[in-house]
Amino acid sequence: MLDTSPLTAAVERFADRLRAMPQSRLQQGAAARALELARELSVRSQALEAHREGAGAAPAREMPDAGVFVVGDQVAVAGLDLAEALRAAAEGAPETAEAPSVMLDEAVRLVERAEAGASR
Repeated sequence: MLDTSPLTAAVERFADRLRAMPQSRLQQGAAARALELARELSVRSQALEAHREGAGAAPAREMPDAGVFVVGDQVAVAGLDLAEALRAAAEGAPETAEAPSVMLDEAVRLVERAEAGASR
């Protein structure tokens, strides 16, 4: 089983920071960066789920802009969805397959970069 705890920890840490940020900081770009991250994580999980279900390349549903006060929750939901999709993909993959673990590492880096960018 793929250990997705690095992703879930990074996502939860960033989501908590976003929830604690003042409105002014969120409006200065932190919320926009976070929404961009949530959308990217969502697209990745949808692609994994479509592949697993054999659904093909259906157009991804875009995470809506629900406002600056919701973006922490959007990051958390999208990140946890991706962690679950990665675990499911790893279960169905041969033991030698590296793709889910590589995607996990990429996702963690995305979260860390978004968090660093939102902190400026």
